[in-house]
This record gives sequence, C-alpha cells and structure tokens, in this order.
Amino acid sequence: MSNKVIFLDRDGTINRDSASYIKNWNEFEFLPGSLEALALLSRHGCALILITNQSSVGRGMVPPTVLEHTHRSMCTAVEAAGGHFLDIFVCPHRPEEACACRKPKPGLILQAQRRYNIDLANSVMIGDSARDILCGQQAGCATTILVRTGNGLSAEQTLAGQNALPDLVTTDLLEAARIILAMNGGRSNG
Repeated sequence: MSNKVIFLDRDGTINRDSASYIKNWNEFEFLPGSLEALALLSRHGCALILITNQSSVGRGMVPPTVLEHTHRSMCTAVEAAGGHFLDIFVCPHRPEEACACRKPKPGLILQAQRRYNIDLANSVMIGDSARDILCGQQAGCATTILVRTGNGLSAEQTLAGQNALPDLVTTDLLEAARIILAMNGGRSNG
C-alpha cells in the first residue's frame, strides 16, 4: 500500500471516552474536530485504520452485534463528513487474557499490515493513551502521535517514565491531521 496509513485509536481520540465504557451508539460522542480531521486525512489520500481495544465485549457488557452497529453508525457519520475508514481492527479480550492483539501489544497493527501489505515505515499511530503509543512503537510505525484528549495528559507522564515518548504531542486529532499533512506537503504518500 503506497498511501500513508494512519492507525487511529477510538475512545479518547475520535470520541469521548467513558470510565463505564461506550456500550452503544447512543453513548458515542465525537470529540470536537475529529470528524473534520478524518475527512481532511481521507481527502488527502491517507488510508485510515481503526485499532481499538474493546474489552467491554470480553467482559460481557457489550454484545458483538452492538459493537458492530456502533462501528457501522460511526462509519456512516464519518463518511457523511467526507472521511472513510479502510478497516476496523478490534481486540475484544479482557486484559487478563494476555492476548497478542490487545494494545500495547502490536497484534492489531500487524494483522492490518498482513491484510493490506502496509509499509509500517510509512505509517502513523495516533492515540490518547500510553498503550496506543507503545503499540505503534512496537509495531514499527514511523511516527507516533499522542493527542491530549482522553487520557493524553496522564499518558505523557507514563511514557516519560518509561522513556517511550511519542514523536509528537498534539492538542487533538485535528491538529495531528494538519501536522501529518504539513509534514508530507499535503500528500499522503511519503
């Protein structure tokens, strides 16, 4: 895949996170500027792939069909705004299951790499938590961007303590999108 691939976390990056989990579409609320950011990246040819831990499924709080409905509704809203997700990769497991796909492990990104023949040296991981950044780093993404929405502020401290700082820290997804496009002269392939 020659276009720049942008891996994105969901909760806290695209939509408001919740300590009690996002259990259905009615609880899903886009963060300010996130729809515009997704549309901007899509318009410039970036391939957007959602990489999300959703342990609420493994905990029995959210049936897989409800999660699928939430993601279909999210994609519909993103497309109405001019954006497009190439794919969505979900880890439904609880943390104690120690699977290979739960961030910070890079399993979801590696699945996407195999499916779409992605050059990770030309990819970006954007998220609001330490596990998002660590996932991107372990997968070999060229750039990791921490957004200060969601858990971003505490994640900065955690990552500093682990000597695993992201390449960039931005206020939100829209600022991250603008920086990515500026770094590439407005083009997606770098």
